Amino acid sequence: MKVWGAALAAGATLGLSHAAMAQGALSPDQARFRAIYKELVETNTQLSNGSCTEAAAKMGARLKAAGFADADLTYYSVPEHPKDGGIVAILKGSSKTARPILLLGHLDVVEAKRADWVRDPFVLNEEDGVFYGRGTSDMKAIDAAWVDTLIRFKEAKYTPKRTVKLALTCGEETLEAFNGASWLAKNKRDLIDAEFALNEGGGGRADKDGKVLTQSVQVGEKVVQQFRMETTNAGGHSSVPIKDNAIYELADALIKVREYEFPLQMSDTTRAFFAKAGAGRTDAQGRAMIAISQNPNDKAAEAELNKDRGFHSMLRTTCVATLLDGGHAENALPQRAGANINCRMFPGDTMEGVKAQLERAIGDPKVKLIPLQPIRGKATPPPLDPKVIGPMEQVLARHYPGVPLAPTMSTGASDAIYLTPVGIPTYGVPGYFGGPEGSGAHGLNEHMSAKSLWAGRDFLYDLVKTYADEG
Repeated sequence: MKVWGAALAAGATLGLSHAAMAQGALSPDQARFRAIYKELVETNTQLSNGSCTEAAAKMGARLKAAGFADADLTYYSVPEHPKDGGIVAILKGSSKTARPILLLGHLDVVEAKRADWVRDPFVLNEEDGVFYGRGTSDMKAIDAAWVDTLIRFKEAKYTPKRTVKLALTCGEETLEAFNGASWLAKNKRDLIDAEFALNEGGGGRADKDGKVLTQSVQVGEKVVQQFRMETTNAGGHSSVPIKDNAIYELADALIKVREYEFPLQMSDTTRAFFAKAGAGRTDAQGRAMIAISQNPNDKAAEAELNKDRGFHSMLRTTCVATLLDGGHAENALPQRAGANINCRMFPGDTMEGVKAQLERAIGDPKVKLIPLQPIRGKATPPPLDPKVIGPMEQVLARHYPGVPLAPTMSTGASDAIYLTPVGIPTYGVPGYFGGPEGSGAHGLNEHMSAKSLWAGRDFLYDLVKTYADEG
């Protein structure tokens, strides 16, 4: 799941080389990268009728053709989920002391119905400098960059000091699916061992003219916890209504959930984000960002930031109703009514603590709040490590002069939740960027501009090589 950073009052424009690429003047290695991107997008990897295993095999074939040995490629799946497989590739480094880095990417995509889209979601369409297709932004552009980087390293006969690992997984987009990152963390921890991992979750924001205003690195994220809210009743004939109605009781409880505001919280990441994002801004929101970074108890600053949906979510745990059901017959009083409550827990919060707060807010013991599997532990954000952040800032200065890098906490969730707890701190990379209209990720007509695709590819290659040279 992709979440772009908030806009800052600074900027840079893309070089002419990227504009030329967008017009089709591609070198052989650029043409190959585009072919990798196309192959990934056009391989259906949605849960209902797609196959991550097929996509992993295609990427493995490309790596093998570039010179990777069979021993350096590990395919994995489980019998009960044969189409949810993935691949781990390893490019061995020369240093015996430097720990590896891990490039992480998920191959699966959110469901896309052809009837709802303007174009076939599983055909890569390029129109007017924009690529359309499911996965173009979330996250097959990064997947393609990771594969492309390893191929370029191998073809150049480059031996990194650090070992560079790549894990392409499945199951990130669907809670009930087999999750490859979780499986690797539990069953193949040594295979993916790394000092840190690079993942989705960061990125940049451009204005309507394509001027890049910000880049961000994701340092931590919320975790998802689902609850089933349910009310029950003996029911009866609808011709004799009663106020003690399961649907009415559920509706009353839902309104209380809607009105409940979880308390404001700050982490090192969000404090740094607001301080950096507010720097140089003179509007009310900019002043509020600076104020909240200095004093989380500043209620006026909080009220100002709460006007922005994204900032509001960055400042607290949130819970929202997402599904609804109730009743069993049109001429009978309901015996049962229920709703799904989707919570995004701020780092440090627990399922038990969030459940207790919701129950106090609802204030009705007849309303059951049932935690749904999987039960999530509290999020543990990685550190703001200069060994990770510093090289990002250096590479950013080369590719996006004058654009600051802001650490940010994702209000969504990614596979980082499985790696950080087992000792592999995971960071969402900058590089790609989106415009004010968004990318359509998880929605209709998902897209990425050609300028972003080429700029991001070059940035990530340079970034990985910078880390790889640090042996």
